[in-house]
Amino acid sequence: WLFKGYFDLSVKDTLKTWGLLELVNSVVGLIIVLIISMVA
Repeated sequence: WLFKGYFDLSVKDTLKTWGLLELVNSVVGLIIVLIISMVA
């Protein structure tokens, strides 16, 4: 729970923030893969 320590968030907020980051990472990764497959 490093984030919880740094930002002093509740567990719910920590999970929400982490979930959001994971979602953004997934979307960005997907877009990059699509672009690469279109270019290749």
